[in-house]
Amino acid sequence: MLTRRTKLGFGVGDLGGNLFFTIIGFYLLYYFTDILSLAPALAGTALMIGKIWDAITDPITGYLSDRTRTRYGRRRPYMVVGAIISFFCMGLIFTPVELSSQMKLFIYVTFLYCLLNTAYTLVNIPYAALLPELTEDYHERTILTGYRMSFAVMGTFVGAALVMPIVNLFPEVPRGWSMMGTFMGAVMLISTMATVFAIHEPKAIKSQEQAGFFSTFTGVLKDRVFLSALLPWTFFITGTSMVQGALVYYFAYIFGNEGLFQLALIALLSFSLLCIPLWVRIAHRIGKKRCYMIGMGIMSACVLAFSIFGQYLGPIFGVIIMGAAGVGLSTHYVMPHAILPDVVEYDSIKHHSGRREGVFSSLWTFSSKIGQAFALALNGWVLALFGYHSGQVSELAMKGIILVSGPLPLLWYLLGLFILRKYPIDQAYYEQMLEKKEVR
Repeated sequence: MLTRRTKLGFGVGDLGGNLFFTIIGFYLLYYFTDILSLAPALAGTALMIGKIWDAITDPITGYLSDRTRTRYGRRRPYMVVGAIISFFCMGLIFTPVELSSQMKLFIYVTFLYCLLNTAYTLVNIPYAALLPELTEDYHERTILTGYRMSFAVMGTFVGAALVMPIVNLFPEVPRGWSMMGTFMGAVMLISTMATVFAIHEPKAIKSQEQAGFFSTFTGVLKDRVFLSALLPWTFFITGTSMVQGALVYYFAYIFGNEGLFQLALIALLSFSLLCIPLWVRIAHRIGKKRCYMIGMGIMSACVLAFSIFGQYLGPIFGVIIMGAAGVGLSTHYVMPHAILPDVVEYDSIKHHSGRREGVFSSLWTFSSKIGQAFALALNGWVLALFGYHSGQVSELAMKGIILVSGPLPLLWYLLGLFILRKYPIDQAYYEQMLEKKEVR
């Protein structure tokens, strides 16, 4: 059994990770278009390039961390370096600059965003790889993931709810954004270092050193069990990232009440946090896959209702429906991260191989970042296609905002639900795998 120190120490690491993920998802496109005055199409493209670069570095980091041997462990040295770089880059990217052309501004923010994402990768991939190393127990992995995701929702809460209040503390808007970025970077640094000092990495199990980089990853990507978990996770991330990026526009220009955006986020994230223990208990009874499907079904219905009926029923309805969406979104914080360690175990037993936590974690994060990159870029492209201009939003542009708030994300949710039905590992399946491992 894991100690409370281990559970809390591991869990707190995702506070900074989800804080970063949330700020990027909810605010960075808005910051680029409305604070830096970067054209929406260029802003969306910058975010896509940064996330694609981020995704490329994931497999490299996972592959290297699996093969790293130091007296401090395989994962923690990467986390320390990434956390320090993240602190400085968060302050820089949210410090507004004035450049002579849109193209120069585009190149500048794209470079900084790529560097920031590289630092995030150095933290997140080794961190995610720790979970399957800490315990083999089917239910304890769900409990450990519950701790992690409770802190993750707290990080999401901080990232979503405190950005504008911190910005508004300062009379000069540029200074407010700069101080906000620096503060959030410090939170990311502290949460990562807390995990580094609280966790004792287990002794590394010898991995398949003879396998090359490309053969390792192509072999993993041929596994249908892994794909049946990976693809739904990717599509759910894509849909959720579209919703995250669109909410601030919806409240600002459809409702005409940007202030209630903060309240909607509080409702969404509060219900997500409160429902984590409930879904953990339900998963113990009906399984991780069924919980995930029910939760994302709730999320799908809520975002569609929000985008279509919100314009008629008003911002209070929007806040209420976001609270309901949080009930479903809660499963997205817990279940996929509890599913992944089971897939790692399945791979190790099926192929009689060394454990490849870093490889699986990197592909898991790679796919999520590709999904987020495409979602953020698609939001920017759709807004540009519908003629969006900051401060001068036409009727056509409002239709574009509605489209990226519900109907388009719904398509990704439905596709993910369809594929997730094929995922085979439940508790009985998992216990049979462990029996085979013991016999071997």
